[in-house]
Amino acid sequence: MRQLEVSGGRVLEYVVEGPAGGRPLVFHHGTPGVALTLEPVAEAAARHGLRFVTHSRPGYSDSTSQPGRRVADVADDVSALLDALGADDFITIGWSGGGPHALACATLLPDRCRAAAIIAGVAPYDAEGLDWLGGMGEENVAEFGAAATGKDALDTFLAEASVELKDVQPGDIIAAFGDLLSAVDQAALRGGLADYLAASCRAAVSRGYDGWRDDDLAFLADWGLDLASIRIPVSIWQGDQDRMVPLAHGRWLGDHVAGATTQLVPGEGHLSLISNIDSIVAALAAA
Repeated sequence: MRQLEVSGGRVLEYVVEGPAGGRPLVFHHGTPGVALTLEPVAEAAARHGLRFVTHSRPGYSDSTSQPGRRVADVADDVSALLDALGADDFITIGWSGGGPHALACATLLPDRCRAAAIIAGVAPYDAEGLDWLGGMGEENVAEFGAAATGKDALDTFLAEASVELKDVQPGDIIAAFGDLLSAVDQAALRGGLADYLAASCRAAVSRGYDGWRDDDLAFLADWGLDLASIRIPVSIWQGDQDRMVPLAHGRWLGDHVAGATTQLVPGEGHLSLISNIDSIVAALAAA
């Protein structure tokens, strides 16, 4: 784990793995989450000569909080991180809650971001024609219902939820995520993803829940992005067995992100979708 001072004197923690001098593949973690190596992604990146780069968004772990941050604000942090790495350009992946942040890079850093992939990424809360909560598991309905009510209600919800995650172990993760997991996602956790998800969740709430709260509030607010203005290649990957970010979100993004290609994958869920990572990274590396 490394640290970088960014705008406002904030500290941003980040991880870099892979060949020195390789083009960065900037991976935006989910919500809640931290800068932690996701082996399938890092390994796929290395096979294509890419450096795996990921950072903890403000408020998570040792990254300084940035109250009131918008989705768009991630672009400045990524630019600073690229400068520190001596990298001119990059490609990016956003998984789940990282999806909007990858879209921010695609929108606001067109001269540096060569291509983006969104894996089970959430759509804007005010997306026209989208039932945003439709098809989500009951835990997400409760969480975002609290967020929509306001910061105080969300604080109350996350104070309890973070206690449940602060010591979560791989063997506990299926029960902890409850109604959010389809059968195929439960299988993905038993197949090896539980270690990563448990470690990421523990670290995400190790200093409190500021990052988690600020992510949720940013998702429901104006992202500060014009998705119709994107002019780099963007691929949208979405499964039809996803109870965290349902299929309709991927369809909406595919219809509204300029020039996007959409991969709606039958039988895949929110977590199992990562099994397609080789195809996803190969397409990005060719950009």
